[in-house]
Amino acid sequence: MQPLSLLLAPLLLTLLLLLPAAPALAAVEEAVLAGGCFWCLEHDLETLPGVVEAVSGFSGGSLKNPTYRQVTAGGSGHIESVLVRFDTARISLPTLLRAYWRNVDPLDGGGQFCDRGPSYRPVIFSRGAAQRDQAKASLASAARELGVKPGAIKVEIRELERFWPAEAYHQNYAERNKVQYNYYRWSCGRDRRLDQVWGSRARGSLPWGPKS
Repeated sequence: MQPLSLLLAPLLLTLLLLLPAAPALAAVEEAVLAGGCFWCLEHDLETLPGVVEAVSGFSGGSLKNPTYRQVTAGGSGHIESVLVRFDTARISLPTLLRAYWRNVDPLDGGGQFCDRGPSYRPVIFSRGAAQRDQAKASLASAARELGVKPGAIKVEIRELERFWPAEAYHQNYAERNKVQYNYYRWSCGRDRRLDQVWGSRARGSLPWGPKS
């Protein structure tokens, strides 16, 4: 008579083959992007399929734990930025970067839209060589789509040193203060300028192509 373990082995093997495979663990990466008012950039990027979270904050300066008042007063070196956490199984960094470019004015290095000054300039903060290379590739693609030389693009690519979250009242501002946010965005002319720069591709993440 065969041992019970030998008799059960075929049954266990059959069950294992019939059971669905366990899903692979999602790989969540982070990107830090600056493009003017962080309320707007957070709002524009957090709804992308595959984005897990978008957090408004500051990057680029040496001041620790900066406040909004300190950054907007100038001299801190910090820039309003957004930390984007994204599921790489659902959205790639190149796709996220396309959405970023189509939500900023890459021809303006003195701020963005109605927000002027160093704390509002557009920057891609890269984490390591892989992100830096993808950021540079996206810059070249953006220039080709706009029909300009890469030197005309004013978006900086800098290595990320530290991201500092902004105060709680800045997080999800567009959802919690819809009337104020919509008026600010309209009066700042953000969407009008995006349409001028990007045409029908404004605010989207379509593959690179000629501006239309």
